[in-house]
Amino acid sequence: MSSSKHSSELRRLALSVLQPGFVGTEAPDWILRDIGDGLASVVLFSRNIVSTEQVARLTAQLRAENPDLIVAIDEEAGDVTRIESATGSSRPGNFALGTVDDAELTEAVAADLGRQLRTAGVSLDYAPSADVNSNPDNPIIGVRSFGSDPDVVSRHTAAWVRGLQSSGVAACAKHFPGHGDVAVDSHHDLPSYPAGRDEIAAQALPPFRAAVAAGVRAVMSGHLLVPAYDPGLPATLSRAILHGLLREELGFDGLVVSDAIEMGAVTRRHGIDGATVKAVAAGVDAVCVGGESAEEATVALLAKALTAAVTGGELPEERLAEAAGRVREFARWSAGLRAAGSA
Repeated sequence: MSSSKHSSELRRLALSVLQPGFVGTEAPDWILRDIGDGLASVVLFSRNIVSTEQVARLTAQLRAENPDLIVAIDEEAGDVTRIESATGSSRPGNFALGTVDDAELTEAVAADLGRQLRTAGVSLDYAPSADVNSNPDNPIIGVRSFGSDPDVVSRHTAAWVRGLQSSGVAACAKHFPGHGDVAVDSHHDLPSYPAGRDEIAAQALPPFRAAVAAGVRAVMSGHLLVPAYDPGLPATLSRAILHGLLREELGFDGLVVSDAIEMGAVTRRHGIDGATVKAVAAGVDAVCVGGESAEEATVALLAKALTAAVTGGELPEERLAEAAGRVREFARWSAGLRAAGSA
C-alpha cells in the first residue's frame, strides 16, 4: 500500500475511535465533513438540544452522511439531564430510585427514557452511573449513585441497563472500576481509590458485574488512580484495569468508552493528545471529547496524535484497528435496532 493511501486509512481509523461534541442545534460543516472522512460517533450535550423533535432533525442530518453513525448523550435523568436541561428532568435520578428500591420501577423509568432518546435518534447513553457512593465526602457522584450499598446499586444498575436497552438505546455503565470512594473531582485533578483488591471486589465491582450480566453494551472508564491494580496510571490509561480487570476478569466484550478526555485528571500530566493516545493503547475503543473542547481543531489534533503514535511505534496499529472494529460492531448493532424499530 502506498504511504499516502496508508496515512489516509490511518486517519479514517483514528477518526472512527473519537466521539466528539460540537456547538449548535444544527450540525456544523466540519462535523459533516469529518463524518464523511471516517468519524463514526458524535456526542450531544444540552447546548445541542431544544426539543426531542429538533434533536431528531439534527440526528437525521448527521446520519445523512453515515447511516450507521453512533449518536451518544450523557443523560442520567435526575440531576444530570441533557434532553430536559431547560426544565429539569421529569424522571427520578438514581439516588431516588435506589431509595425506593423497586427494580421494576427503575427498569420502567429507563425504558421510558430510552423511548424518548430513540425517537430523538440517540443510540448510546452514557448511563447508568454504577458507582457505589461509599464516601460521603465524594464531590462528584453523590445522588448520581443508586446508593451506598453494593447490592442495591447492583440490582438497580442491572434494571436500568435492561430497561434502557429494551428501548433500543445502548446503556453505558460508568465510571469503571468505580468512582464512588474518592474525595477529589476528576474534572480538576486525579482522584485516588486506595482500597485493596478484596475491598474493591466487594464494594466497587459488583454493579459492573451486574451490568455485564445484564448485557450492557458499553462501559465508561473513570479517571481515577487505583493503586491495587496500577500504581502509576489512572483507569482510563491503564491496560491492567481495562484489559486485565474489565475484559479478562469481568468478561466484558463490548465497547469501552473513556470519560471526557479533556478532564484535568488525565490532561494535566499527559495533555489531551497524549491522554488520547495512552487511552487507546490501554484498551479504550472510543474516546469521548468535547464537553469543553468542542471545536474542529481538537478533533484534528487528536486524529493527528493517534496516526503519529501508530507511525512512531507508540500505538500498535492492531490496537487502533481493534478499537475501530469494536466501534463498527456497535454501530451495526445500533443501526439494526433502528431499522427494526422503524419497520
